[in-house]
Amino acid sequence: MRVLIPLPDRDFDVTEVAVPWRVLRDAGHQVVFATERAGTVPAADPRLLTGVLFGKLGAHEEPVRFYRELERAPEFAATVAWEAVEPADYDGLLLPGGHAPGMRQYLGSPVLAGKVSAFWALRRPVGAICHGVLVAARAGVLGGHRTTCLPAYMERTAYALTAWRLGRYYRTYPAYVEQEVRAALDRPEQFERGPRAGTARGTATDDTAAFVVEDGHYLSARWPGDAYLFGRRFAAMLAQAG
Repeated sequence: MRVLIPLPDRDFDVTEVAVPWRVLRDAGHQVVFATERAGTVPAADPRLLTGVLFGKLGAHEEPVRFYRELERAPEFAATVAWEAVEPADYDGLLLPGGHAPGMRQYLGSPVLAGKVSAFWALRRPVGAICHGVLVAARAGVLGGHRTTCLPAYMERTAYALTAWRLGRYYRTYPAYVEQEVRAALDRPEQFERGPRAGTARGTATDDTAAFVVEDGHYLSARWPGDAYLFGRRFAAMLAQAG
């Protein structure tokens, strides 16, 4: 099956892209990347590769290794343009996140929002993680669905820990992601924050710390710590749809 993963030119989250890519590739699916202009080779948030602050808060070792493999993958350089995407050509759509400034190109694109809306109408699997849920919210498709996203307490904590050195690096927009996603829903109870998350993350073999919400053809997750479970559940949705 063919899965579309749209990306900004820079600053996407390492784990939220590299882990699902690896899971989907290993499951035999073809991943196609899309950027605003065709042929752009995108780049992850560099701080997440080396450690955001004093070597901490970055991506873990295995997702970084997956990302280095992704950088060498032919499909990563053969990006298609958002505007040229034909939704019916894809079996699944995956919307990753990231919080650094370059993400605004992707999160705020009316072209991409239109493509997401058109793909949603096909009722094929759609997955969104962390800030990626904003793309679905801004496309106006989440109204009747249950969802999670980056919880406000996590965004607030990351900002509080780093603002003295990095300014608004962890605050992509004045409103918290959770606030905007909640506003896009028909009813408050559709939002699921999940269990309180600390520093533990889900892994390839342990989902204890991970959380996702599946509602029909839509799957959502909160942060990089959910990426392995998110990738596996999305692959399962594709298998079921096929």
